[in-house]
Amino acid sequence: MNAVDNIADQGRLVLRPGDAGYDEELAGFQTGFTQRPAVIHAATSADDVAAAVTYAASRGLPVGVQATGHGLPGAAEGGVLITTKRMDKVSVDPGAGTVRVQAGVRWGQVVEAAEPYGLAPLNGSAPSVGAVSYTLSGGLGILARQFGYAADHVRTLDVVTADGRQRRVTRESDPDLYWALLGGGHNFGVITELEIGLVPVARLYGGSLAFDGEQVDPAAVVRAYERWTRTVPDSLTSSFAAVPYPDIPAMPPQLRGRYVISVRVAYTGAAAEGQRLVAPLWQIGPVLADSLREMPYAESHTIHSDPDFPHAYYGDSAVLRELDLDAAAGLLARTGPGASAMCVVQINHLGGALAQDAPNSVPHREGQFLVRLLTMADRDKAREVLDPAFEGLAPWTIGRALNFAFGAGDRMEGLYDAATRKKLAGLKSQYDPANLFRRNYNITG
Repeated sequence: MNAVDNIADQGRLVLRPGDAGYDEELAGFQTGFTQRPAVIHAATSADDVAAAVTYAASRGLPVGVQATGHGLPGAAEGGVLITTKRMDKVSVDPGAGTVRVQAGVRWGQVVEAAEPYGLAPLNGSAPSVGAVSYTLSGGLGILARQFGYAADHVRTLDVVTADGRQRRVTRESDPDLYWALLGGGHNFGVITELEIGLVPVARLYGGSLAFDGEQVDPAAVVRAYERWTRTVPDSLTSSFAAVPYPDIPAMPPQLRGRYVISVRVAYTGAAAEGQRLVAPLWQIGPVLADSLREMPYAESHTIHSDPDFPHAYYGDSAVLRELDLDAAAGLLARTGPGASAMCVVQINHLGGALAQDAPNSVPHREGQFLVRLLTMADRDKAREVLDPAFEGLAPWTIGRALNFAFGAGDRMEGLYDAATRKKLAGLKSQYDPANLFRRNYNITG
C-alpha cells in the first residue's frame, strides 16, 4: 500500500494501481465493466469519505462511489473511487418504525435486522444489492404498488457534498437538496447514512408460477398477465418474466435449455385471499413450477431467486404508459431463444402507490408498466438485441428507470422528464459546480 499525499498517513486505506489489494477492492457484482481509478479510498467512516472528496476536489478529479457494484454505469479510467462496503452498520428503531443504514449495507442485512420486530424495508428482489444506491435511484421493490418507492420513505440523509462538508439533510432542513438526492443518484454527493421508514409486514403470500415456453405461447401468457393485472388490488405487486436458459451443465437440470415464462407475486393480505387472486393464472396452461405460498418476509427473496454470484450483464429499461399487447408479443419474439444474445425480459406492473406524488425527483410516476431487458453479453452484442426491442416499444414509452440502466452511462435521455431534469441541472450547478460527482448517470445542463 502506498501513501497518497497525507491521507493514508492518517490511518486511511488508500490504494493505487499496482498496490496489493487494489484489484480485490474493485471487485463487485458486475464483472463486465473495467474500473481502473487512479486512487481508491476505502472508506470506513463519514470522515474518510469527506477526506476523499476533499482530496479529489483539490485536484479536480472525478469521483465515483461503489458499495456492491451492481449498477455500474460503465467502464471508467482514472479519477477517485470511494468504496463504502466497510460501512455496513444497521440500526433498527422499532418504536419509530425506522432503520439507519450506512453506505455499504446490503438489503439482506436490513431484512434480517427488521424481521424480529415484524417490520420490513422496501427492498428489491436481490438481498445482495446495496440499500443506498438503490434508494437514491428510486428503489422499485417487491411491495412497491402498496407502499411506493423506497425513496418515498427516507427520513434523513447524511451526505458529503462537493465542498467536503458533512451534512444531515431532511425535507425540512434542505428541501431542494433532499428532493435532488432522492432520484438524482450520486450526482449531488456521497451518502454516508440513510434513515428510512419501515413497513409493518411480517409475512406475505407470494412466489412464482412458471410455464414452459415450448408448451404455452409466451405471447398468450403476457396477454393473460396484462388482463389479470387489471383485477388485482394495490396490495399485490407482480412481474412477468421470460428467460431462455442456456443448455449448459451449470444450469439446474429442470431449467437447462428451457424457455421459462413466469409470473412473480407478492401480496401482503391473507393467504386465502392471495390464492383467490392468483387463481386465474393457473388457467394459462400446464405449470412447470409453482412456488406460491405464505412465507415470512425474510424469505421474500425466493420470489425472484435472482442470481447471487458476480457476472457480466448489460441492460436497460422502458417505462410504459400502457402495455400494448401486440408490442409485447413482438418484444418476446425479438428476445426469445432465437435472439443473437441471451436476453432476460421482465415486465413490472406499476401504478398504485407508485403513482402518488412525493417530495423527491423520482420521475415517470404515471407509468403503468416497466419493461426491463438484461443481456449476458458485451455492450455491442447486447445493443443488437436491445435496440430493436426498445424501438418496438417506443410509441408507448415515456422514459427509462435509473435503477435498471446497467452499463448505459452515456445515455441520459429518458431518465428524467424535461422539467425534472432542468431542475436537477440547476441544483447540480449550485451544489456541485465543478461536476466533481460525474462517474455516474451524470446530470448536466
